[in-house]
Amino acid sequence: MQLRTVLATTTAAVAAAACLAATGPAQAAAPVSHACSPSVSLDRFSDALDKTTYDGTFVGNLSALAVDGDGSLAALSDRSSLFSLDAKTLAPKAVVPLADEKGAALDSEGLVIDRDGTRLITSETEPSIRRYSTDGRILDRLPVPASLQVAPAGRATSNQTFEGLTLMNGGRTLLASMEYALSGDTAGIVRFQTWRRHHGRFELAAQYAYRTDAAFLGVPEVQALPDGRLLVLERGFTSGVGNTVRLYLADPRHATDTSGVENLTGQSGVRLIKKTLLTDIASCPTLGATAKQPQPNPLLDNIEGMAVTGVSKGRIEVLLVSDDNQNAVQTTRFYYLRVRV
Repeated sequence: MQLRTVLATTTAAVAAAACLAATGPAQAAAPVSHACSPSVSLDRFSDALDKTTYDGTFVGNLSALAVDGDGSLAALSDRSSLFSLDAKTLAPKAVVPLADEKGAALDSEGLVIDRDGTRLITSETEPSIRRYSTDGRILDRLPVPASLQVAPAGRATSNQTFEGLTLMNGGRTLLASMEYALSGDTAGIVRFQTWRRHHGRFELAAQYAYRTDAAFLGVPEVQALPDGRLLVLERGFTSGVGNTVRLYLADPRHATDTSGVENLTGQSGVRLIKKTLLTDIASCPTLGATAKQPQPNPLLDNIEGMAVTGVSKGRIEVLLVSDDNQNAVQTTRFYYLRVRV
């Protein structure tokens, strides 16, 4: 009885194979391409957290991501909340409220989890970088150059200041990216400020200049790679058209220290950070994604956060997240990329 069953199964399999061969390869389903470019592929995306709440807090407005010491994901909302997410399912596990020294809400945009587990968090308002304990207590505050402060104290424009934040050089250097240019600098040239760790505290260090592809594109996020290079996101929005989001590989190692340069106007003698386009996210496959407003690719949304989640032999796992601005026509979406550098 068992032998007859095996023979019947084998015969059916042979017949099915013969039938497929007879119909020819044109009838077989083509494999789905995940390539965005020769350097970048999109593994998958997830809308699991879109328009959800956790412990009475809206899970959205996400502007930064980081990998915590226990392997979970930290996701920063620009409405003064820091979520802990399960790295596999994205399910929220905890939320910590944040505030400034007077108890006021932050415009929290950039996030780094330091070696001791403390959280370094930027706010675009002043701008500022504060260090918080895991339960949300302010521990200290980093110095900010006068020129990078919002006018009239400095030359920055409100809501266009510190967006990206990352640790470099094995944790010895902290780097923050301005989103847009200072007044007096050429549009599209943004400043990257660094701090050097000294006796447990971060002190002001070199500053570099980076040029975006167009004046309407800002820098919402940067992430350091082990070799000293950076992944840089450029992002913009055009009404009726949608978002532009591009990922670059940038190298600040031979750029000019611009901390003493009052106005950046593309003058000779100032070496900008070199960059190479890795991909335009609009070139990625849709993988079934839908958009609630016009987009060049329905996969796109207001991508603002980025974290490197794995590095192996020149291949990097990168996680992106979009900020839905708590808006019905925008989506909180996570993007899982593989990048070759």
